Amino acid sequence: MTGAHLVGGTARRVGSGAKDIDPALRRDGFAFLLLGLAIVIALREWFGLSGMAGAVIHHAAAGVVGVLGVLLPVVLVVMAVRTMRHPDQVRADVRVAIGGTELIAAVCGLVHISSDLPDPTADFPAVERAGGLLGWLFGTPLTILLSEWGAVPILVLIGLFGVLVLTATPVAAVPQRLRAGLDWILGRSPADAEDATTELVSSDGTARPPTPRRRKKKSGRAAKDEGGEPVVPGEYAADEAFARAAERAPADGDAPAKPGRKRDKPTTAATADSAGGDKSEAELTAPPNKPLPARAEQLELAPDVVYTLPSDETLVKGAPHKARSAANDRVVDALTKVLTDFSVNASITGFSRGPTVTRYEVELGAGVKVERITALSKNIAYAVASADVRILSPIPGKSAIGVEIPNTDRETVVLGDVLRSSVARRTEHPLVVGVGKDVEGGYVIANLSKMPHLLVAGATGAGKSSFVNSMITSVMMRATPEEVRMVLVDPKRVELSIYEGIPHLITPIITNPKKAAEALEWVVREMDARYDDLSTFGFKHIDDFNAAARAGRLKPPAGSERTISSYPYLLVIVDELADLMMVAPRDVEASIQRITQLARAAGIHLVLATQRPSVDVVTGLIKANVPSRLAFATSSLADSRVVLDQAGAEKLIGQGDALFLPMGSAKPMRVQGAWVTESEIHAVVTHVKEQLQPSYREDVVVPAKKKQIDEDIGDDLDLLLQAAELVVTTQFGSTSMLQRKLRVGFAKAGRLMDLLESREIVGPSEGSKARDVLVQPDDLPDTLARIRGDEPAADVDDGDDGDHEPPASVPEAAEDRYADGVRGHLPPEAVAYDDEAESEESEDAWGLTGR
Repeated sequence: MTGAHLVGGTARRVGSGAKDIDPALRRDGFAFLLLGLAIVIALREWFGLSGMAGAVIHHAAAGVVGVLGVLLPVVLVVMAVRTMRHPDQVRADVRVAIGGTELIAAVCGLVHISSDLPDPTADFPAVERAGGLLGWLFGTPLTILLSEWGAVPILVLIGLFGVLVLTATPVAAVPQRLRAGLDWILGRSPADAEDATTELVSSDGTARPPTPRRRKKKSGRAAKDEGGEPVVPGEYAADEAFARAAERAPADGDAPAKPGRKRDKPTTAATADSAGGDKSEAELTAPPNKPLPARAEQLELAPDVVYTLPSDETLVKGAPHKARSAANDRVVDALTKVLTDFSVNASITGFSRGPTVTRYEVELGAGVKVERITALSKNIAYAVASADVRILSPIPGKSAIGVEIPNTDRETVVLGDVLRSSVARRTEHPLVVGVGKDVEGGYVIANLSKMPHLLVAGATGAGKSSFVNSMITSVMMRATPEEVRMVLVDPKRVELSIYEGIPHLITPIITNPKKAAEALEWVVREMDARYDDLSTFGFKHIDDFNAAARAGRLKPPAGSERTISSYPYLLVIVDELADLMMVAPRDVEASIQRITQLARAAGIHLVLATQRPSVDVVTGLIKANVPSRLAFATSSLADSRVVLDQAGAEKLIGQGDALFLPMGSAKPMRVQGAWVTESEIHAVVTHVKEQLQPSYREDVVVPAKKKQIDEDIGDDLDLLLQAAELVVTTQFGSTSMLQRKLRVGFAKAGRLMDLLESREIVGPSEGSKARDVLVQPDDLPDTLARIRGDEPAADVDDGDDGDHEPPASVPEAAEDRYADGVRGHLPPEAVAYDDEAESEESEDAWGLTGR
């Protein structure tokens, strides 16, 4: 096997189409055996070099295919190389084997007919010099029945049919293939000429590639796609926002889409069984590995640059899905035995096998209560030798009870197959991410703009980080940096470091929890700025604003130098919410609450992930405003209730097994999360980095200049500012006055007076006399600025000299929404205190405690 792996690795290093093959799919041993057979047969048939086994080898080769035995080593070498380079293409190998067998049989039959049909019982060496046993089986019966004039055309047709199967060529595509072959022989390139379009010239005189035209969208009303795959619940034929944009500015040859039209009720594989008979293998096998379609709008990032999305070949292809296995038959027998032993009038009517679990359908007889089945959950778990049995009563949309039992032969769902599926190709929205497969073998995707926010939770090792990687990789595979920008928060420091430097990032990956709180505050300010634009220009959603901006229908206010451009979607991903809630719970919760309540129309979407789904991390306010949930395996029932508001996640088996509850869904859907390897992520990251350099915003993690507040002030900054202003404006430094005016106790007022003394605002204590005030009212702004840690207030323009023009009617955020830094603000004005209704005797016992 060491030699087999060395040879297989060498064969895969040639070129780039066979790299990063999953080690679990490699078949180097079988390929090495084919190479050995090719060498042995070549030594005997080509060079006559063989020992005592030479006659056996010759009879085995020439006796089967006759004179074609000399070509058998070549066929074996081709098969070995293909097995080493493409071990995952099992369905293609079956097609090649069938087509090759038909072609060889037809040729052997023709050779046997041309050699006067020798009989193996009479002269076997003559059969070996003719078409071999294969030629005798095909040529002799046809010649006896139809004569040579009828047998030869039939064998020729069989050979041509084998060629079509071998090359995967439909009959209708034969003229096109012949024309392409003729062009290749003559050195012409019709594909290049056909794809060539008119060269565009930008304003600076440089040539640039044209923007691809929008394709026509197929109707999404059918319950199943072209490949027979089930449609996932909750998906739309097209995104509502893109449909509205298409209505306002339809592209060439594109009919305006109707907004808000949902798909019909989806038809799953199990539903097809109950409605129309036998189960179709096409619905439960992997989708055809077709290339991803070109983006409808390839946004131009510069006059001479067009961003290209990664190729679908970057992500590996998975093994075909199993519709049934021997383990499923054993479980069916065990379930039937349990029902029989406990005298329950019910039967197993079918099952739907998923990659991780299989859902077995139990139909009850007349007069049997559902509780009879649910009460047998522990007995069923004992019978099938699995503690992770989950019972659905009933299956949504069916009059049957579902018993979900983990598969002993689990399958791996790869992200490449999910993104290549027709359900993912049907929508072009940039925020569509691959989730995985459901228990019926159908692919599941999620549109983050429909969520509009997502909570991901699960225990350590349950698959939460894998889902986050799949989500970010899906965005990079489908969206340009002008369509989607991301803010990644990674307090763990190592989970998301692989994405550092991609052009989709709006700021470097944030690892400091305090800076993450500042980033969330920046997101709130960005959301307010977008809403200012929507309000100013009269739009209700950012998609409508972007469509109008791309069409050039938005004009900046008179006198403004602003260039109006479209806003990208902003995706904020927090990989560990618990770390943020430990550092700044109030600020983080307030920012998350405001973002989740308002940010949907502004194109800002939040994904929160945590491995500690407790009530102090996922608070009630966060749950109320994050409607979509994805729960991986949790350690307890309480954690499952925190995430899903119901039980179920504690019975998941881990390693990507999850319950997906999108917004608007009544019951969670069990899915197996998609897996993406680090090598695939590296390939996608390398591709996007080569396309464009990141352009960071400097004000995301630094919303304002950091104030250097002295440590001895602590949390008393506001009280100290009020005390300083009160003492300086009244020119009277008395502790009892601070008690009355600021409504604080004696201890707090004495501490404030000490702080004022340390900053040389008041003089030292002189017994019962009031302290001397050392600062004049004119110097009050500078004094307050020094206490805050800001620059002196004298350096800040107070705007009262009358030299500035009044502000425009358009909000400041609308004038320059992507300017670095944040708006400065003047110190707060002095607070007027009304002490007429108070007296020294108004203090109660609680006030005297200093609390």
